[in-house]
This record gives sequence, structure tokens and C-alpha cells, in this order.
Amino acid sequence: MTEPTPRLEVGRIGRPHGVKGSLYVDLVTDRTERLDVGARLWAGRWLTVVRARPVQHRWVVDFDGVDDRAVAERLVGQVLEAEPLDDPGELWVHELIGTVVVERGVPRGRCVAVVANPAHDLLELDTGALVPVTFVESVVDGVVTIDAPEGLFDL
Repeated sequence: MTEPTPRLEVGRIGRPHGVKGSLYVDLVTDRTERLDVGARLWAGRWLTVVRARPVQHRWVVDFDGVDDRAVAERLVGQVLEAEPLDDPGELWVHELIGTVVVERGVPRGRCVAVVANPAHDLLELDTGALVPVTFVESVVDGVVTIDAPEGLFDL
């Protein structure tokens, strides 16, 4: 028996919008294709996106089978999860956490978090060091290889 595919948090359902079952959704990802027509999201059960449109800093979404306000209200506050996207050119937080970070063959620590930062996200290491993701060269078999400027770990 194979392991079920892990799901990742991609958003949260907010209050209903109107009386026909539309809901506000706050995404916690910049991958807006999570709300493309036909996308499936888990909120205690699978929901399929029928329609979605951006409204200010969030989305108004219609899900298949959510046809009135009463049904929509039962979904308020639910976390939305989705299966990981297959995009080999991207770095994914869930793949970075727990990896060993190595610079020029020297282990620098284990990644314990990825910190959002306006310029570039930062790998937070168990040593307390912060490494901008722009220094990541590769992620292979639980090892992140970086090319950091001299002195980054001397602070």
C-alpha cells in the first residue's frame, strides 16, 4: 500500500459572499492556479473550484455543490489544502525543512524554517544563521548546497 500524498495548506475559507454559495478565500500561497477552474482543494472533503475571481487582497470562489449561503456558512474558517505541485524548477518550503545546508563541503546546519522576507525568503538554520534562498544551488536527497558570499557565517 502506498503512502497517501501529503497535502499542503494553501488558504483559508472566509465568510460567504452573497446568497448563492460564493465564499471569500484568503490564499497563503502565490500560486493562484490553486483556484483555477477544476482545481481540487481539501477542507474536510474535496471541493472543486467552479469559478474564482480576485477581489482586493483575496478571492471570491464558487465550489461545486456549494449552492446556497447555508452550505457556504458551514465551510467558514476551514483550512484549504492541496496536493503539492510538480514544478522541479521551484523551491518548496515543505522540501526544505529538515534538510542539511552545506557550503563548499562544510555543513552549516539544518533548515528549521523558511522565513518570509520582502526581498527573498530566508532559510533559518538550527544554528540561528539566516541564508537567503538566492544562494541555494541545489536540493538533492535532503541536502541543500549553497554558494554564499565570504563572511556570511562569520557573524
